[in-house]
Amino acid sequence: MAGKKERQRKLARQRYQRRLGRQAQRARRTRQWTVAVTALIVVAGLAVGGVLLAGRSSGTSASPTPTPSASATPSTVAEPATHCTYTPSGTAARKVTLPPATPDYKAAYQATINTNRGAIVIDLLNSKATCTVNSFVHLAEQDFYNATPCPRLVTSDGLYLLQCGDPTGTGSGGPGYEFASENLTGATYPAGTVAMANDSGEPDSNGSQFFLVYQNTTLAPSYTPFGKIVSGLNILQTVGKAGYGAPLNPAGGGKPKESVEIESIAIKQT
Repeated sequence: MAGKKERQRKLARQRYQRRLGRQAQRARRTRQWTVAVTALIVVAGLAVGGVLLAGRSSGTSASPTPTPSASATPSTVAEPATHCTYTPSGTAARKVTLPPATPDYKAAYQATINTNRGAIVIDLLNSKATCTVNSFVHLAEQDFYNATPCPRLVTSDGLYLLQCGDPTGTGSGGPGYEFASENLTGATYPAGTVAMANDSGEPDSNGSQFFLVYQNTTLAPSYTPFGKIVSGLNILQTVGKAGYGAPLNPAGGGKPKESVEIESIAIKQT
């Protein structure tokens, strides 16, 4: 009798141990599953964050975008600047060298933009945006702007401008370098203003693209004014009246119905 009871107790202990073993195995599986799910969530979160960061910093699909809501980045450079910094960035739409780091800050420049619709003459504001003018003159003298379409016209919502300066005609091309903004303190954009577009949509991402204002425009002071149109404003106004069509720009506006192409830019030092 004693032997039978002992066997029963032994079997009961074995069943209990097996039950404990199964519970422990289930607990391990639960922990592993929880860790795996947590890891997946973390990875997914990092991936989404990476995509958002990449989209914000790449600027590949969006045109340089003058918008009323952009935040200002006041210039900290004492003008006229005696030294300029141009940082390599992206792939150049056309092969050019970096502008000289030492600008001719005492010079007075006038640019004549020869287009298929006539000449637009601009006094460049070298004493107020020295490094910007230095870059523009350099690109013009290297024929960077020759045979370049102006792909974007904006005619509403307080924005009245023609955007030019990208040889690819897509709104995403540049010179392969960028530089800081200037002349922003108290900047306004009345008719006749020539200002830089931010090539990647971020402050201080100036490159080759610029816009010409043909009617008083409302913008935050985030885009370097570097020139004043002294002749040819009527050309832009005529283009503006004709409006735009496809392809549309996601930031507003689209291709001018009366297409504008820069044939060349002549620089005169006065």
